[in-house]
Order: sequence, then C-alpha cells, then structure tokens
Amino acid sequence: MRDTPVVVAARRTPIGTAGHAFKELTVDQLAAPVIAAVAGDVAGDVDGRVEDVVLGNCMGPGGNVARVSALAAGLGHEVPGLTVDRQCGSGLAAILVAAQAVRAGEADLVLAGGAESASTAPLRTPRGADVPYARAPFAPAGHPDPDMGPAAEALAAAYGVERERQDAYARRSHERALAARAAGRFAKEVVPVGGRVDDQRPRPLREASLARLPAAFVAGGTVTAGNSSPVSDGAAVVAVVPERLRRGLSGLRLVAGSVVGCDPELPGWGPVPAIRRVLARTGVGLEQVAAVEIVEAFAAQVLAVTDALGLDPLGADSDRVCPGGGALALGHPWGASGAVVVTRLFSGLVREETPPGTLGLAAAAVGGGLGVAALFEVV
Repeated sequence: MRDTPVVVAARRTPIGTAGHAFKELTVDQLAAPVIAAVAGDVAGDVDGRVEDVVLGNCMGPGGNVARVSALAAGLGHEVPGLTVDRQCGSGLAAILVAAQAVRAGEADLVLAGGAESASTAPLRTPRGADVPYARAPFAPAGHPDPDMGPAAEALAAAYGVERERQDAYARRSHERALAARAAGRFAKEVVPVGGRVDDQRPRPLREASLARLPAAFVAGGTVTAGNSSPVSDGAAVVAVVPERLRRGLSGLRLVAGSVVGCDPELPGWGPVPAIRRVLARTGVGLEQVAAVEIVEAFAAQVLAVTDALGLDPLGADSDRVCPGGGALALGHPWGASGAVVVTRLFSGLVREETPPGTLGLAAAAVGGGLGVAALFEVV
C-alpha cells in the first residue's frame, strides 16, 4: 500500500471551441500553465521534485508534446516527458501510465493528463500527395474504420437510443454545466489561460431548437450538432504520488484501471467492457460508485453505455453521471478529455469533501475500438 498511486491535485484550462477562444495558442501553451499550477499546488506538501510529465495528445505537432510543455512550464531540464496517444482516451491513459510508474516504485511525483489544440494542429500530407488527409486510420485495411459521427449513429441504431433521449441528455449536460459554473464549482479547478476563466461553450438549450436540427452525419439519422460534442482546445493535468508521500493530503486513490479493445465498427461501446473489467477485478458493484464521469463525445454514445450498465442519467442516476455536465457542454479536446473527467471527479469528490472511501469512475471511448476506465477512492 505504500506505493499505491494517489491523485492529490487536479487542474484544467477553460475549454474553447476550435477556431475561437484559443485559436492562436499551441498545445504546449495550453498545457504549460496547467502543469505549472499543479506543480505549485503540491509544492511544500509533497516531498521531492516532479520526476516526469506524461501527457495525452492526438493531433499535435510531434516533438514530444509532454517534454516541450514541461520545459515551457519551467520544471527544469531534468524532467523528461512522455507523450501518449490513445486518441480520445489519451488523457486518462496517461494518468494510468503515471500511476503504473508510481506503483512500481520508479517515480514519486508524476504530473499526468492531456492537452489538445485542434486549432493549431498541423495538416498532414502523405509524401507525394497533393492534399492533406483528414485523419490517420484508426484501423488497418480490412477492418471497419468509421468516422466518429457515423459510428455514434450506428451505436444509437444498434442499441435503440432515440433522438428525443439524445437531445434531452445534451440539454441536461448544458444545464448542469451552467449550474456548476454559477455555483462556483469550476473555479478551483480552472487555470485562467489566454485571458479566459470560463469554458466557452455551455449555454441554455431549448427543446424546440434542438428538435429542429438536421442529422449531422447520416441522412435521416438521430445524431446532430446539438447532441454531439464540439472539436475543442484545452488541457488538464493531475499530480500522482505514492501513498507514503501523501502526507495527509486528501485525494483519489487509484483502485484499478483498465484499457480494453472492442469492435472498431462501434468504438463508442468501449467504456462498457472497460468498466465491467475494472469492477470485476475489484469486486465493486456499480451501485457502490457515487460518481461516474464519462467523456461525452456524443449523447448517443453515453446513453448506449449507461443503458448497458444499468444507469439512468436522465432519471434516478442524474446526480451520479456527469453531475456537472460533460464534453457535450464543455467541449471535447481529444487528448485532454480523459484527464478532464478525472479533474471533474477530483472536484466533485475531494474538493466537495465527500467521506473517505467514496468511489468514483472515469471512462472514455476511443476511436478504433478501445475503452479506458479507472476506479478511484477518496482518501
């Protein structure tokens, strides 16, 4: 137990819609202020220096974004940096990688999370081609490789997630985010960047307005711009230390984490087997979990996952599933979103001073057919 990893600090930037709030900030310019803030949060409370920075990133310029960001944050030449790419699960996967190093006794203080600047991500052109490609493949030839919008549409059709429920969930996400902001629940987790202190996207949504939006990806479909997350810019970082160095700080002990594969044709399904694996390994029932934060890429995807798990975010479990809103309202900076949900768990469970032993889940679906999940316990 002495080397059990514990998250003892968690911060994030405001999240901006791509091409708007942070359109001129590069990925390291988003990550560096958050890294510096988290390092400052634990300075004096945790023995030792930052030994590594692990960041998730999907579409950046290369060159080891974590190392560049660590240097930009002023951590010193001796802090190396590791960049992780598990697409939309990268931020959460980076936290699991950091926790593995701590659990193995190879590091005592690791900053981990993710950052994405969709606004400044470079366009990539294959050698000899005339135009850039839209994205790299998530799967090789011979395997399904849908774009995320059509994949969400296919998931909604496969699991019977109706348009009305998707719109209702999207409206709920915005309402919860606006309420959380008004109550000051984002204030302690957000690091001002680029002159902004608030997330750009959350706004009141009317049922009638959502109902008028056309299908965004498949003719006659149910997934629209209103019940999908936007392409976004942002960063989130946590501090991971072993239990022996926690020194009385409250935090989230990592009970277990899991990364699994699923059918690449339905990548949004990934959180279901990932969460089930974590719960099976720990012997925890979902009814024992107080908070569940899922990256809200699409309302259809969240509802398919929660239906399969027996959760009702539009009813009985409204205060358990993304209680302060999620990516539908805040935005979805791909490589950072998995760390944003851990930051939201930290605020909801640690900053709100829930009792020790309270459990929280974080999860993300990943293009190409992956799911990432982690179970945390308040200490």
